[in-house]
Amino acid sequence: MTLVEDVQSAIKTGKAVIGYKESIRFIKLNIPKVIVVARNMPEKYRKEIEHNARTSGTKLEIFDGSSKDLGVICGKPFPVTTVVIK
Repeated sequence: MTLVEDVQSAIKTGKAVIGYKESIRFIKLNIPKVIVVARNMPEKYRKEIEHNARTSGTKLEIFDGSSKDLGVICGKPFPVTTVVIK
């Protein structure tokens, strides 16, 4: 499956956490399968996500599109910078 299919499948089954703050919280408390971040995510936030991904040993995927594109894939009417697949 592609990254887009993985994200959409996780959203449909309820195995995804959407948004930066919720993602950080989830990563610190659990070990996710994959962390997906938008290409245009602010550097400050990306560094924190990357640090937490390394600490938890989780794979980090950079989504090739923008946060608006990631929001569309997630079925949201707003930009999404981070998606965590549980």
